[in-house]
Amino acid sequence: MTKTYPRSFSHIGLSVPNVKKAVEFYTEVLGWYVIMEPSEIIEDESPIGQMCTDVFGKGWGKFKIAHLATSDKVGVEIFEFPANETPENNFEFWKTGIFHFCVQDPDIEGLVEKIVAHGGKKRMPIREYYPNEKPYKMVYCEDPFGNLIEIYTHSYELTYSQGAY
Repeated sequence: MTKTYPRSFSHIGLSVPNVKKAVEFYTEVLGWYVIMEPSEIIEDESPIGQMCTDVFGKGWGKFKIAHLATSDKVGVEIFEFPANETPENNFEFWKTGIFHFCVQDPDIEGLVEKIVAHGGKKRMPIREYYPNEKPYKMVYCEDPFGNLIEIYTHSYELTYSQGAY
């Protein structure tokens, strides 16, 4: 039996009602890099048009997309579809699917303030994982479009490993 090796994380796709405002938010608040400015993709016979038809099915028409990157080389695709709908509740954690993504910042309080100042929300108080033992904190926020952002002060590995700190 061949052992499976761990794959690296490539990118995540976010759907928003306004791609330009989302690019502004994510570059100003999280410091992500723009690697492709917002552009429009149209349903046609071009290679990208055919690829999108394979993904979305016939009749998708057009959409706008921008590509960003994090400091650790993870890509972020931001989509704006013409008939986008804002869900009543983006925090349906009991339903199958992705319900949040997480970023890391040792200045968790400062990042929360910046998110709120740029139209996002703080969903809960900042909590400590190991009060009086380790300085690991977390919090859930939302971007201005309702996408959930979790923030850790320390890496995933440190937060959940034994013996760190």
